[in-house]
Amino acid sequence: MSAIEYRSYPYRWVVLAVTMFGNLVLQILWISYAAIATQAASWYGVSEMGVGLFAMSFMIAFIPLSIPASWLIDRFGFARVLRIGAILLGVFGMLRGLAGHSYILAILASFGMAAMQPLFMNSWTKMPAEWFPASERATAVGLTTLANILGAAIGLVVPPLLLSGMDMAELQLFWGALALGAGIVFAIFVRERPPTPPDAEAGRERALVLDGIKSALKIPSFRAVIAISFLGMGVFNGLTTWIDAIAKPRGVDAETAGLLGALMLVGGILGAIVLPAISDRQGRRKRWIIFGLLGSLPFLVGMAFAQGFAPLAIVAAILGFFMVAVSPIAMQYAAEIARPSPEGATNGLFTLAGQSSVLVVYLMELINGPGGNFTLSLLGCAALMAVASLLAFGLKEAASTGKPAGV
Repeated sequence: MSAIEYRSYPYRWVVLAVTMFGNLVLQILWISYAAIATQAASWYGVSEMGVGLFAMSFMIAFIPLSIPASWLIDRFGFARVLRIGAILLGVFGMLRGLAGHSYILAILASFGMAAMQPLFMNSWTKMPAEWFPASERATAVGLTTLANILGAAIGLVVPPLLLSGMDMAELQLFWGALALGAGIVFAIFVRERPPTPPDAEAGRERALVLDGIKSALKIPSFRAVIAISFLGMGVFNGLTTWIDAIAKPRGVDAETAGLLGALMLVGGILGAIVLPAISDRQGRRKRWIIFGLLGSLPFLVGMAFAQGFAPLAIVAAILGFFMVAVSPIAMQYAAEIARPSPEGATNGLFTLAGQSSVLVVYLMELINGPGGNFTLSLLGCAALMAVASLLAFGLKEAASTGKPAGV
C-alpha cells in the first residue's frame, strides 16, 4: 500500500483570495448605510432607526442561522454551499439595488443577504483546514479577518463619496452589481479541496456536527475561548459603535471622530497580518491570545482618560492592533482544541458568541447614561478584557500546529 502524499498547492491562495473577496463585499453590504443614514432615511421615507435595521438585519439573521449554516458546510462542503450562497448574495444585492424608493423591498433584500453571512463566516476555518497546512492556517484566517475589516472600512468611507455624484438608487445598484460580480467570481474559482491533502490532519474524518458541538462544549478550553470571543468582540463592537459619542466630550468634533474609527480598523488590519503569522511560525496560539488581550488593557484605560485627537488617535490605532489580532488566532485555536469536532461547527459557535456580544454594546450605552462621556463604560470594558485575559491564562495549548513542542 503506497504512502499518502501530502502537498500544499499554490491554488490555495486563489481559493483564499476569492473567499476574502466574498467576505469583503458582504461587509460592504452590511455597513453601507451607516455613514449615509440621514440621506437614506430621506430616500426611503423612514426614521434613522429604520435605516439602522439594514445593518441590524445581519445580526438578527445570524443568531438563528449560525448552527444550520455550520451543518450545511460540514455536510455538503464549504465550496458547494458557499457557491450557492455567493450567487444568492449577488441576487439579493441586485434586488436591493433595483428596489428604488421601496423600503420594504430593500429591507427584505437585506435580510436575504444577511442569511448568507453565516455561510461565509462559519467557513473561516473550514477552508484553511482543507487547503492549508497547519502551520499556515491562522495566517489564512487572519487574512480573511483583514478582508472583513477592509470591507467595513470601505462601507463606511466610500458611500458618502459616491453619493456626491449619484443618487441612492444608482449607489445601491452599484453595490448590487459588485455583489453579483463577487458571487460569479467565487463560483468560478472556488474548489472544495486539493487533489491531495496539505497534511495528515486535513485528511482525517470529523465528528458529526451535532455530536461535534456537544463534544466541543465539554472541553473547558473551548468554552473559555468562546467566552473570550463574546467579551472581546463585545468590547470592539462597542467601541466602533459609540466612537463618535466617546470622542465628542474629549475635544474631537463629529467630522474628525470618524477618523478614530478608521485608525482603529487600520491598526486592526496590521494586527490581523502580523500576529497570526507569528503564531503560525511558532506553532503556538495561547501566548498570542494572552498577548493581544493584555496589550489592549492599558489602551482601553487610555481611551477613557485621553483628551484631544492626537492622543486618542494613537490609542485607537494601537488598541485596534491588539484587539483584532486576537480574533483569528482564537478562532483557529477553537478549531484545533475541539478536534475531532468539524471546523464549521466550532467556527459557527465562535462567531455566534461574537455576534451575541451586541449585549455588551447595549450595556455600554446603559452604563453611560444620558449625556455621559463613556468613561465608566470604557473602564468597564477594560474590566471585561481583564476577565478575558484571566480566562486565556487557563487555556490548554492546542496541538497540531505543525511545530515541535517547546518552540
